[in-house]
Amino acid sequence: MFVSVIGGSRCSRREAELAEEVGAELARRGVTLVCGGLTGVMSAACKGAHSAGGMTVGILPGTRREDANPHVDIPIVTTIGEARNVIVVCSGQAVIAIGGEYGTLSEVAYALRNRIPVVGLNTWSLSRQGQMDGSVIVAESPKDAVDKALAAIEAKGSTMK
Repeated sequence: MFVSVIGGSRCSRREAELAEEVGAELARRGVTLVCGGLTGVMSAACKGAHSAGGMTVGILPGTRREDANPHVDIPIVTTIGEARNVIVVCSGQAVIAIGGEYGTLSEVAYALRNRIPVVGLNTWSLSRQGQMDGSVIVAESPKDAVDKALAAIEAKGSTMK
């Protein structure tokens, strides 16, 4: 299984702690973590996964593998800048969003548009015409986020391996 973890390249200490716990929980469950491969939430999630023996994939915006954070096992160079956001989310069978700025919001939109479940942990909430939109599944903790992401994958009956 593959789960994409998204969030800001700059994050608060609390968001980094949440991301590290999410990464570790994914690794304990044998799930490969996919992210943008750089700093902030991405680095913290990879650190957690790596420390728990998991596999991490970083979809990099530039031309150099060396730009990946030190916890990325498989760096993928794209040379396409922020357009890589589509690849990051579409490489996962579910997405966990932690904190984040407008880049994270764009990734949430790409995932939802492609019918990929999105679980939010201290991240964006969506509304339409003033009414809450329940498209982003709200999680209360890192374990809850992983539980909900894996349940969404199972409910979807995904066959991607």
